[in-house]
Amino acid sequence: MKKTHTLLMPMMLPVHFELIRRALELHGYKAVLLKNSGPEVVEEGLRSVHNDACYPALLVIGQLLDAVKRGGFDENRIALMITQTGGGCRASNYIHLLRKALKRNGLEHIPVVSLNTAGMEKNPGFKLTLTLLARMIVSTIYGDLLMLLHNRCRSYEITPGDADRMVDKWQDILGRDYSKARNLRVKRIKVNFRRICEDFAKIPLDITEKPRVGVVGEIYVKYAPLGNNNLEKFLLSEGCEIVVPGLVDFIRYMVENQIQDNIIYGTGYFKRRAFEYARKLIDSLRGYMSKCVAEYEQFAPVAPVPFENITKYAQKLVSLGNKMGEGWLLSGEMLELIHQGVPNIVCTQPFGCLPNHIVGKGMIRPIKRMYPEANIVAIDYDPGATRVNQENRIKLMLVNAKEGLFEKAKQSVGIREKSVEYANH
Repeated sequence: MKKTHTLLMPMMLPVHFELIRRALELHGYKAVLLKNSGPEVVEEGLRSVHNDACYPALLVIGQLLDAVKRGGFDENRIALMITQTGGGCRASNYIHLLRKALKRNGLEHIPVVSLNTAGMEKNPGFKLTLTLLARMIVSTIYGDLLMLLHNRCRSYEITPGDADRMVDKWQDILGRDYSKARNLRVKRIKVNFRRICEDFAKIPLDITEKPRVGVVGEIYVKYAPLGNNNLEKFLLSEGCEIVVPGLVDFIRYMVENQIQDNIIYGTGYFKRRAFEYARKLIDSLRGYMSKCVAEYEQFAPVAPVPFENITKYAQKLVSLGNKMGEGWLLSGEMLELIHQGVPNIVCTQPFGCLPNHIVGKGMIRPIKRMYPEANIVAIDYDPGATRVNQENRIKLMLVNAKEGLFEKAKQSVGIREKSVEYANH
């Protein structure tokens, strides 16, 4: 497969997945990150996937099929790569829906590669080695830092495009850095954290008062521009700062779930120790990343909080036993954003994702009881939802956000006037 086939990968996180694509190429695989979008992708998904499947399944499979049919690839020299989490989410079954869709279109000869760490499927011609897995995990960590700084800078940059160019620069640097296995060590990663923060700190910013808007929800529609109708681009055009929790948090959430399962069901001592080590390593890297970010005044407001805080926040609302889909993490992320000074939140809700409606939309009322300043809107994404309706609902939320900023400014002026009056007396 390395010599004859090209791996087609559906898009979710542009920054992270580009780094993962480069990691695959270092191991001899030819990989293409799909960027096709538009109504053709949705139509392809509707034709080839059962209408009861969730919206992300429809989009992922539709994007792959659209690329196969219209992307100019040789059908006999491509393979389709898709992830499997192994949990109760339907994402574990996307691969079977994809194979069924290929068969329906007379394309069953195209191999499908499952990217998973649970040994759910064997993939002739593709091997997930420890070094490749390490490069993918490191790609995720670097991707989170680049995404966090990119979102902060592009909201306030004086010269449009500075943040985009900085991301491109560091994708090239990290791609070369990966070529040496010794650069995957924790010490080297920490050095790169500092270098990345130093470089982004050189971007001239004009940090004025803007509504800060967090984006949470089902993992695909939260991150993928195709899934959320370019939500981030729309929020930028409305004069907002975008705050999006990182992908590493989702990995950390899955690790925590494995440890909790071991405590309850007793799944083996060595397995538990392995996940506890993974937890310790992720927390260490995540903590150091937060420390590097917090050292710069312009980035301090977006420095990630310790993951233990998110766990504690979530337990105020739901049990840690809620682990289907995004589970308790989604509730915890909304509270994390509020504690970070981001009370304005868009909760992305895809059609067919029942767990997300429970731990997302279902938690909005309890959160507002606890934090009256919370300004949360749940936006439904499905083939029948119009972009205009989605954006109008977000605009209503932004009206409340801007009114909140106005009230805050009035209170600030009032406090200053009282201080001056007191000083004159």
